[in-house]
Amino acid sequence: MINNKVHKRLITIFLLILLPSLLTACTSYTPNTYEESSGYKEYGCTQDCSGHNAGWEWAREKGITDPSDCGGKSESFIEGCRSYAEDY
Repeated sequence: MINNKVHKRLITIFLLILLPSLLTACTSYTPNTYEESSGYKEYGCTQDCSGHNAGWEWAREKGITDPSDCGGKSESFIEGCRSYAEDY
């Protein structure tokens, strides 16, 4: 049987090391679409969001994490790209 001192150490180790990691894993959220991203609230979209979605998907495929790397001719495409980069 585990004595009281060892039991307390195991609980302390759990609380100090493992618990924060578990809580972080449970609370992190990664959007899967432009509409789920934080940029949707900021930029919104008109009609069908196709330009924003295209920019968001392009940034995801390219691994864009810096909003200044987003460019193009369509403002909605650029906003979608920026939205992805800002979330990641």
